Amino acid sequence: MKWIFLVSFLITNFLFAQRIVWKEDVKLNWDNFKSKINNQRGSNVIAYTNCGWVYSVVKSTNPKSPVKIKIETVFNEDKSWKDDQRTSDYVLNHEQKHFDIAEIYARKLRKEVGEKIRTSGDFNKKFQGIYNRILSDYKSFQSTYDKETQHGMDPEKQTEYNRIIAEELENLKSYKAS
Repeated sequence: MKWIFLVSFLITNFLFAQRIVWKEDVKLNWDNFKSKINNQRGSNVIAYTNCGWVYSVVKSTNPKSPVKIKIETVFNEDKSWKDDQRTSDYVLNHEQKHFDIAEIYARKLRKEVGEKIRTSGDFNKKFQGIYNRILSDYKSFQSTYDKETQHGMDPEKQTEYNRIIAEELENLKSYKAS
């Protein structure tokens, strides 16, 4: 019974969460920014992207049994906001790059998990440490990206980061979600 409840809960949560799963050929548009609240509380904020990862695990209580971990990069529409009066393609590109950065770090997580976690026992011992370290690196990179591009307002730095992000996605392409 618990399994049915869990599946039902996940389906209900997924249907109403308004999430977009990262895909190479799907780009964000301003209609995806559905929050009515500026979470950043600043008059100079034009848009805010809420994105990250979700993961699911299928494992056994037997520590030697295989484990299956699925990691997806998601954009949360209902938590992403825009100022309707100041949107532009340039700002949308900056916000898309936040989503792309989340995918880069999801690929890094998939890579390391694939290399180091094979069994339920491995998951129990190693996953949280790997996850926390990559999450910390991810948050740091997102912060540096905003700081160095001045939230996308420095065109030279934005162009440089566009290149860096594209190269990282390419370098980690074998770790795309399947």
